[in-house]
Amino acid sequence: GCTGREPTVVGKPSSLLIDCICGILGLEGGVGGAGRKRICMVGDRLDTDVLFGRDNGLKTVLVLSGVTTEEEVQSLENDIVPDFYADSIKDFFME
Repeated sequence: GCTGREPTVVGKPSSLLIDCICGILGLEGGVGGAGRKRICMVGDRLDTDVLFGRDNGLKTVLVLSGVTTEEEVQSLENDIVPDFYADSIKDFFME
């Protein structure tokens, strides 16, 4: 680039965001960042949201109300697999 420096990626799936959140909340304690097991990443994209969670030691939930379809999740070509998936974020709440 014009600055002559490599950019620092801060968006998903970069670990910078979760490292900061865990540091602020004191969730880095334990072997291998065990505090991260208390965090669940919820999102609608396999290649950003679920990948971010998986690569950073979080549980993941994919909601199918956005970009990714159930067919994509179940495809044999897909190697980014969420721990759980639901039709919508509304499925998390009782009516």
